[in-house]
Amino acid sequence: MRWLTWPLRLLGFLLWYARELVLSNVAVTRDVLTSGRRSSPVVVRYRTRCRSEFETVLLGVLISLTPGTLTLATVARPRDGAEGVPSGSAASGGRGGDAGTEGYDIFVHAMYSQGPQDARSGLQEMETRMLNGIRPGGAPR
Repeated sequence: MRWLTWPLRLLGFLLWYARELVLSNVAVTRDVLTSGRRSSPVVVRYRTRCRSEFETVLLGVLISLTPGTLTLATVARPRDGAEGVPSGSAASGGRGGDAGTEGYDIFVHAMYSQGPQDARSGLQEMETRMLNGIRPGGAPR
């Protein structure tokens, strides 16, 4: 039955993202136009729940499109537990979505966070809303 609500969930995500985009633009513009700096930059590694390269790339693009945030790298987590290598690199065979990939980690630079945990919680909210919007079955719980 969740697939019946999928169009509404997708629309809800798009509206939520548009709101976040406007709020981020206001924060960056205010920081640029006023004296002093309100930014507190942080770089975090975020373990995604994305199951495919498409979902991972979409999340990375949405993060980078939001003013004040930038996706620095994507790392595929191999199933065997070995350290991940950057997705698309020669060491990963040029593909991050093959059968040996457990999931993906992304490195994100955030300008306006109270700390690493605050940045991760914002990323988790964006990912959950995105997955709930693009997956007909909804986001994992």
